[in-house]
Amino acid sequence: MATQPAPRTSNRKIGLIFGGIALAMLGLGYASSPFYRLFCQATGFNGTTQRATAAQAAQVKVSGQPITIRFDANVAPGMKWIFRPEQVTQDGRVGERKMAYFYAKNTTDHAIVGRAVYNVTPEQTGAYFHKIQCFCFNNQRLEAGQEMRMPVIYYVDPAMLKDANAKDTQEITLSYTFLIAANSKG
Repeated sequence: MATQPAPRTSNRKIGLIFGGIALAMLGLGYASSPFYRLFCQATGFNGTTQRATAAQAAQVKVSGQPITIRFDANVAPGMKWIFRPEQVTQDGRVGERKMAYFYAKNTTDHAIVGRAVYNVTPEQTGAYFHKIQCFCFNNQRLEAGQEMRMPVIYYVDPAMLKDANAKDTQEITLSYTFLIAANSKG
């Protein structure tokens, strides 16, 4: 005759299993954001742009294909900055390094640290839009009433011309939204 395990031991075992599952799900929840960010950076998914070094950019061959870059600037609700591109569009050629400037002004009586989030549209061009230098790589601190010109140096990778989903793109919109990263009075 088989003996039944004591109910106390069986309940403890089930509790440990479900506790382990809960911890694993919590760990996956924390890991999902960094993994998603890495995935987007590697693939250009959801309009995520790429980063390039000056040395990498120097190796890029400029094509004859014209491209227009449209610049869009926004601030998050409650952020008291004026933020805009100095020019709304910039014409160039695929593979050509270009520089654009954005203007920002803190309209408050205290310092604000902001962080720019960005994307490009159409989304399928994100994998080909490379930034060499950008104010969006770091937090930006503006003192009360301070104004600043912020550059972005970029190029569109000629590999885009071989992508059936992106090769006919004539205009790319680079969009930034500034969010409050930290707010300090003083």
